[in-house]
Amino acid sequence: MINNSLRIAVVNGGQSAEAEVSRSSARGVIKALKENYEHVASIDLDQQLATSLQAFSADVVFPVLHGPPGEDGTFQGFLEILGYPYVGSDVQGSAFAMDKIVAKSIFRQTGLPLARETVVNKSDGVAAAVNRIVKEVGHYVVVKPASQGSALGVTLIDNENQLHDGVESAFAFDKRLLVEERIDGREITVGIIDTDKGCEAFPVIEIITPENTWYDYEHRYTEGLSEHIMPADLPGQQNKKLQEIAITAHQSLGCRDLSRADFIVAGDDVYLLEVNTLPGMTPTSLYPDGAIGYGLNFAELVSYLVERAVKRHQPNQPG
Repeated sequence: MINNSLRIAVVNGGQSAEAEVSRSSARGVIKALKENYEHVASIDLDQQLATSLQAFSADVVFPVLHGPPGEDGTFQGFLEILGYPYVGSDVQGSAFAMDKIVAKSIFRQTGLPLARETVVNKSDGVAAAVNRIVKEVGHYVVVKPASQGSALGVTLIDNENQLHDGVESAFAFDKRLLVEERIDGREITVGIIDTDKGCEAFPVIEIITPENTWYDYEHRYTEGLSEHIMPADLPGQQNKKLQEIAITAHQSLGCRDLSRADFIVAGDDVYLLEVNTLPGMTPTSLYPDGAIGYGLNFAELVSYLVERAVKRHQPNQPG
């Protein structure tokens, strides 16, 4: 049941490398929320945030933030201290998922299917990092900053000559890098939503991009540069396996309300890449598409998440 008198603060923006994506997502969320609620405000993630939330008399916060500090648990801790109900994972779940190195360690302990990897540090220098990568994983790899989203700083490496530049570029985003063996396959994603009955998976989506491209920043946020196939054209058992892995990944990190798991599928083999606790909500985003396949249009989805957050904050309520 919708309480349309709720005052909902949609917090977005800030200074992260993904701030503009955040603002784009927020515009869509606000428009959808206004279908069911009278009081919805866009509030920027800045030094006046506490004052802005108080001035608006927010009942609940909907974070539409990508990258640190909005997605790594820092913002969630701020809201916990101030006592605001909020949509999404708590401090711990957010922090675990945002750090790709920590998340992958948890996934491995849980027995989920993963690509081989190594970790390198900026303090060791680019040359030493490259040597370690070649020795432990090879030169056909994917270089990823440990704590960024939207594929920022991620480079697909074809050969050792490209590796130095890829590592150097990624170190501009993060002092720690996760470097994984590069697996050629199909890009797949599965959205997750928590319900009173438990954790449930959206239909499996395959992401199609033009030949010799991948789902990088440009292809994520430019209309027409990617196609979402739902349900993915995969064998039924493989679809079910992907959904089961996505649910296990969500639960193993301690995620809450929503998440999206990304995969590479190569023939019969599946590889879990990462989990996003605040998936994109732009017009081209995957999570809202999956929700439609699950049976929730965008307005229903965002309203459901808001009401769940408020209910959770009330004494003796599940969720």
